[in-house]
Amino acid sequence: MATLHREVTDAAVGALPSAVNPMALSLNENPFAPLPTVRSALVSAIDSGNRYPEFLPQKLRALIAERVGVRDEQVVIGVGATGVIMQVLSAVTSPGDKMVMTSPTFDGYPIFAQMARLESVTVPLDTHGHHDLDAMADAAADARVVVVCRPHNPTGTVESYADIERFLQRVPVDTVVLLDEAYVEFLTPHHRFDAPALVAQYPNVVVVRTFSKAYGLAGLRVGYGFCAPELARRLWAMQPPFGIAITGLVAVAASYDAESELQQRIRMITAERRYMRMRLRSMGVYSTDAQANFVYLPSWGRQWREVFADTELQVRDYADGGVRITVGNRQSTRAVLSAVRAALQ
Repeated sequence: MATLHREVTDAAVGALPSAVNPMALSLNENPFAPLPTVRSALVSAIDSGNRYPEFLPQKLRALIAERVGVRDEQVVIGVGATGVIMQVLSAVTSPGDKMVMTSPTFDGYPIFAQMARLESVTVPLDTHGHHDLDAMADAAADARVVVVCRPHNPTGTVESYADIERFLQRVPVDTVVLLDEAYVEFLTPHHRFDAPALVAQYPNVVVVRTFSKAYGLAGLRVGYGFCAPELARRLWAMQPPFGIAITGLVAVAASYDAESELQQRIRMITAERRYMRMRLRSMGVYSTDAQANFVYLPSWGRQWREVFADTELQVRDYADGGVRITVGNRQSTRAVLSAVRAALQ
């Protein structure tokens, strides 16, 4: 019987995805295993696995609030960014309300709208993969929620602060704006702005972030949002008891302490992104001006999915023929370039 139990364990461990897989380029995961100091902290946390986490994640809330530069009561915690988004929809919408998003967008948003029984209103991106903020503001006139991703998923484009502010000035004050910043850590200082100041000026904005991308903790499912205190109180009321694993606080604290290691990894990923785009451009292949950990190739007269279908590469293709490719290591990039080169011959 002990042997059988060991076989079951081995099978479960064997089914785990590999931390380093140069062909897994479809989910925008960090291509590296968790930072060494974060891993060590997580190992230490396992001994407390028999204990419940906090009833509500007050310590994690305070830790994130201090780092972001807002008050504790402005922060909400979710099971990944997706958890925060669902808390927002649960708190501020009713079945039949409208939710405005781009097309294409993060795959989760149409699913979340369906789960909340909302009407999805989609606005196409422009030819360079940017939001049509004027059209979105028009659509938001009678919507309950409108989503802006910055950087955008899947194109990686970034709207300027001036454009975002003009958009917010047009959106009704009772329409909640989800500003999805899942990839904010990859932005250069030139593209960053003061998000805490933004939510102070626009109390209908909820900024959503995650530890799944740059921090490389997708498997731990820790996300957060912050907004004006009044709106945050409504969102906190949707906070599930014991909803965040006991490892969450440790992982976030260790990640913050490992800031220099994190920045080194971000530099490696962004350098590889620039290299991939440069090599693609040298082959005459256009990609959007992505500012995240992926590259997006718009449709080019044939379906990009066909280019990668007979390779081992896992990429995310879209109905219009475009494809999103997560930045991995140099082996990953070579595999992508090889597939594209073969298609162009």
